[in-house]
Order: sequence, then structure tokens, then C-alpha cells
Amino acid sequence: MTGRASGALGLLGDREFAALSGVAFARSQAYSTILIALALYADQFGTTGVVEGLFGTAFAVAQLLVVLPLGRKVDTGNAKRFLLAGLALNVAVFVGFALVENSMHVILIRVVQGLGASLLWVTGSAVVGEISPEDGSGRWLGAYNQVGAFSSLAGDLVGGYLLYAYDFVWAYAALTAVTVLAFGLVWRHLRNDPGGRKDPDEATGVETIRALLARPMVRSLVVFRLGFSVGKMAVIIFLPIFARTEFGINAFAIGWILAGGKLTKSIFQGYMGDLTDRIGKRYWFVVAGALLYGLGTALIPLALFFEGTVPPIRFDAFGRTQVLGGAFFALFAAYGILGIADSVRLPASMALFVEEGERLDSVASSMSLRSIAWKVGQVTGPVLVGVIKDAVSTTMAFLTAAAFIAVATGVFVATYLRTREAPAATPAVGD
Repeated sequence: MTGRASGALGLLGDREFAALSGVAFARSQAYSTILIALALYADQFGTTGVVEGLFGTAFAVAQLLVVLPLGRKVDTGNAKRFLLAGLALNVAVFVGFALVENSMHVILIRVVQGLGASLLWVTGSAVVGEISPEDGSGRWLGAYNQVGAFSSLAGDLVGGYLLYAYDFVWAYAALTAVTVLAFGLVWRHLRNDPGGRKDPDEATGVETIRALLARPMVRSLVVFRLGFSVGKMAVIIFLPIFARTEFGINAFAIGWILAGGKLTKSIFQGYMGDLTDRIGKRYWFVVAGALLYGLGTALIPLALFFEGTVPPIRFDAFGRTQVLGGAFFALFAAYGILGIADSVRLPASMALFVEEGERLDSVASSMSLRSIAWKVGQVTGPVLVGVIKDAVSTTMAFLTAAAFIAVATGVFVATYLRTREAPAATPAVGD
């Protein structure tokens, strides 16, 4: 059975998994390329830390508003249609980004991008959880994320090169081609109505969320993600901007920095999914990965020390002279640590939410709750860190992000240990 093969390569023989992998590939490649483009927009438009924070907040606002009703729709309707709609919307986003003329345009397009990303992320993850074997959800989700991590790496390298050597239009044209291909794979190979097992009368959104929150593990994970998202989003938004505006690192080299973390993530995540299935105790994988992520975040400001301390390396490549200074190597190392951290944490976190959702036959709603918890921190976090960057310093902004991660992890451990002995209420949805 293909579901028992290890890693993404073993599962790609399953046509449905291959189609869903196409969605993950298109989504992640677009996300990574646009993050590098945001650094170029910030440099081009001379943005402040607050405006840069809004680049992240705008993306999250749309997601926060849509994930709960989307989870209900996926649980009760045809998830395939939502995947196709999300892919089509992403093509419109690429056209919009190619036409922006100021930072306000960027913020508005980021709102639309957030909607498209939610359609693909919540629906894709839920469908993978629904169609995976009962004893292999960690393996399937780990492999699914492994594809996304590899795609992010491709977005960093290919997208970064296109932005460096050509212009925005060429980069967005490449993203459009990949997205259209993913649309064709889903249209042809994914079964019709791959989720939708619940009766609409039994899937009232608020009641489903209330039933999920009655479970101690779900409450612990939600509290953790609220704090962790503040710290992680600061890294996602501000590290490329930091590299560009502080050190003048070009788009292609920024792609190399991000690719370092994506490479470790793509290599280890499938294996970590297998490991969580074999060992169990997934909550400790969440803790270990989060603490390692906090360490990597705290190391980012060391780029200021290493720049000028480590002699730069110069070499000719791609028709130009490349100069890689100490800041590049410091940021590359820090982001590599972050990739390993995500490999440890992500499969365990997703599998826990899937397991809890399966108890109520509401996997998509469980994944929506997971996303809601993330989006609350994602909406407020970038602007908060941007304010700190403007008022104090970039170093303090990243250290604040690391502190949020450490505190969130501590709260998760304390909450879980306090509630694990309590009987888990599993009320029927609608009671």
C-alpha cells in the first residue's frame, strides 16, 4: 500500500497524494517567492517597521476571517472545489503583485493572497488527513509537508534568481505556470468530494469548535500556537527585509539564506513524521521543536556582529560578481536551525490536531481551529514587532520574538501537564 511507504517519494505513486502534493508545491513556492519580493518592495518603497509588519498582518487578517467558515464548508461540502478556487485565486494574486506601485498596493494584494492561501492550506491539509490510512496520518502529513518544504526551497532559489536576474513579471509568470499545472492535477486525479462526511445539521461551526476545545490537548495546543505565531511571523516577515535593507543582500542570496532552512526542513520532515508515529508522545516533539526555533530566532541579530568581522567571499556567478559577507553566513546558519526545528515540531502538531478532529469526525474544523489560533498571533505579531523595530532596534525586535516563543512553549508544557490527567470530554456536536 502506498500509504505505508516512507516519505514523499514513496507516496507519490498514489495519484491523489500526487495531486495534493501539486497543491502544496504551488502554494509553498508562491509563498516563498513573494516573501523575497516583499523585501524588495520594502527597499524600493522605503517602508517603516510598522508598514513592513502590515505586510504580514494583511495576509493574516483575511485568513483569520475565513478559516472557521471554510472548515465547516470543507467538512460538509466538496473540498475539491475549494482547492480549485484557491489555485485560481492565486493566479489573480500574481497579476496583482506584478502591477503594484506603492506599499499600500502591496498590503491590499496581501489580503487577497491570504484568502487564497487559506483555501489551499486548510483544505489541502484536511483532505490529506481524511484520505490517509488510519495508522499513518503522521506519515502522510509529514510527507505532505515535506513536499511543501521542498517547494519552498525551489521558491527561494528559482524565485530569488528570477527576481535577481530579471524582474517581478518573470517571477510571477513562473508561479502562474506551476499553479496552472497543479490545477490540472487536482481536476484530473483527486476524487470528487474527498471530505464532507458530516451532515450539515450536525456541523454548526461554533458548536464544533466548542466540542474540540473541550479536549485538554486541543486547548493546550491552541494556547501554544497563539504565542508561538507571534515569534515565528516576526522571523518570516522581517528576516528577508533585515537582510535586504540592513546589509543590501541581493534577492538571489536572500533565497540562499531561506533555502538553507527549507533544505533541512525538506530532508528531515518526512522522517520526523515517521518517528512521531513510532514513538508517540507527540507533545514532546512540539516542545523540542519550539525551543529550538526560539534559539534560532535569538541568533539572527548576530548577523550585525559577523558583518565586517568575517571577511566577505567574492566569486563570479550568473553573469555578476557575488559578494557574501559575514551577515549572510550568520543568517544562513540561523535559518538552518529554524528548518530543523520546524521538522521536529510540525508533523507532531498537525497529527495531534488530526487525531483530535477525528474523534468528532471534524478534521477540517480541527485544522481550522489550528489555523485560527495561529492567525490571531499572526495578525498582531508583525505590527507589534515592527513597532519595537522602529522604537528600539532590530536586535530587540528579534529577541522579543524569541521571548514569545519561549513563553508560549512554557505555557504549553504547564497547561498540558495540568490537564493530561483530567478526563477528556467528547461531547457530541450539537448537544
